[in-house]
Amino acid sequence: MTPVLILIGSYLLGAIPVGLLIAKWWAGIDVRQHGSGNIGATNVYRVVGKKAGIVVFILDVLKGLIPPVVAQLLHVSVLWQVLAGLMAILGHTFSPFLGFKGGKGVATGLGVLFGISWKVGLGGWIVWGVTLLISGYVSLGSILACISLVVLTLIFHPGDYVRLLFCTAICALGIFNHRANIRRLLNGTESSFKKRKQEMAAAAKEAEHRSGG
Repeated sequence: MTPVLILIGSYLLGAIPVGLLIAKWWAGIDVRQHGSGNIGATNVYRVVGKKAGIVVFILDVLKGLIPPVVAQLLHVSVLWQVLAGLMAILGHTFSPFLGFKGGKGVATGLGVLFGISWKVGLGGWIVWGVTLLISGYVSLGSILACISLVVLTLIFHPGDYVRLLFCTAICALGIFNHRANIRRLLNGTESSFKKRKQEMAAAAKEAEHRSGG
């Protein structure tokens, strides 16, 4: 298999709209018409449910992991491995099956990172998880994780300009795809898991108070 065919296959694999397909199969809905309108795991989690969101997340990660791993097995250079991962992210973000629209590429990018550098991938995952735990914002965790990738690559792969350019590119793409979230974070209108739990607790307390009265 030539490197060009690897890139084409990686793009088409990344372009499969997993979130859209799972939401239709799971709940019979077009997830683009609900919640944030995004086909990613976060919106599927909110609209369809936890289990569906987890399935979408795992599949989106695999879409990014498979291309660089296959490229490694075919003994192509690191450059082509990285390009295969980048094509998977571009396929997810600009899917021809969705009119060249798609998700934000965070989960797929994470899969690529684990494929080309598990240390950087794990580090980005930890930054995302800690930020989400502290702030309750998925988007903020994703943005900070994207930024951390560049720093982590400089630490774990000094002098590896191929990986550095890749991580810089997906960092820029990730921040660009979260520009609406950044505006909402600055305006204080971004959806937060912590806020949602507080609202649900308050609603339950109010309902209990009414039933008791």
